[in-house]
Amino acid sequence: MAKILNDRVVIVTGGGQGLGRAICLRLAKEGCHVVIADIQEKGINETIKVIKQTNGKRAYGIITDITNEVQVINMVNTAISNFGKLDIMVSNAGILKSEAVEDFPADQWKKVIDVNLYGYFLCIKHAARVMKKQRDGIIVQINSKSGKKGSFKNSAYAASKFGGVGLTQSAALELAEFNVRVNTICPGNMLDSPLWVDSLFKQYARNRGMTEEEVRQYYINQVPMKRGCTYDDVCNVLIFLASDQSSYMTGQAINVTGGQQMN
Repeated sequence: MAKILNDRVVIVTGGGQGLGRAICLRLAKEGCHVVIADIQEKGINETIKVIKQTNGKRAYGIITDITNEVQVINMVNTAISNFGKLDIMVSNAGILKSEAVEDFPADQWKKVIDVNLYGYFLCIKHAARVMKKQRDGIIVQINSKSGKKGSFKNSAYAASKFGGVGLTQSAALELAEFNVRVNTICPGNMLDSPLWVDSLFKQYARNRGMTEEEVRQYYINQVPMKRGCTYDDVCNVLIFLASDQSSYMTGQAINVTGGQQMN
C-alpha cells in the first residue's frame, strides 16, 4: 500500500515527547524521513529509536531551542545537509503557564510568547528561505482551541496562540505564489497527555479551586462529543494538511475539538 508522504523530509519541533513524538512516528509511518528537534536529548534519542524499530525510516535528531535563531538556522541546515531538501515543517514545540493576569510574573508571561509565537516565527522564517527556492513546501503549526477563544487564567497561552493564527495567515499570503502552504491545527484538550496529567490538571485545580478529577470532568462536559482530543485525532488532520490532498488549502486554522469550537 502506497504511503501518502513517501520519502518526504520533515522537521518536527518538540518531537522528543508527547504529541510531538506521536507526530514523528505517524509521519515516519506515512513514509517521511524525520528530523526531530527538541531541547531534551534523551527524548530525541527515544523517538529516533522507536522510528527505526517500527518504520525503518531515516531519522536524525538535533537539540534545538526554537527561541534561539542560530539554533533554528542550524536545525534547518541540518535537514538540508542530511537529506538534501525540506518538504514539511511541523512547528509543535510549545509551553503553557497558567496564572491570573494580576499575579502572572511578567518574565514567565513573556517566556510563553517567546516559545509559542516567536519560536514559530523563526521556524517559518528559516523554512521559508529553503522552500521558496524549492518552490514547494508545507508548514503546519500545532496551535490550540485557545487560538480561537480566550482562556480562563491563561492569558499568555491564548495570546501566543491567537498570534500564531495571525502569523499563519500572514505567512500563507506571502508564500502562496511560491507553492508553499501554511496552515494551523487547533486541537482541543488532550486530557490523557503527559502535559495534562503531569502539569495542567494541577495548575487548573489550583486556579479553579477544584480537585484534579473535577477539572477533568469539567473539560469533558464542555465537549459535545464528550471526550478529550487524542494524538490520533491531531495526526489524522496533520497528514491531510501535509499531503497533496489539501493542495488548495492555505492560511487555515482547523479545529479538532469534538465540536467544542466551531469557528
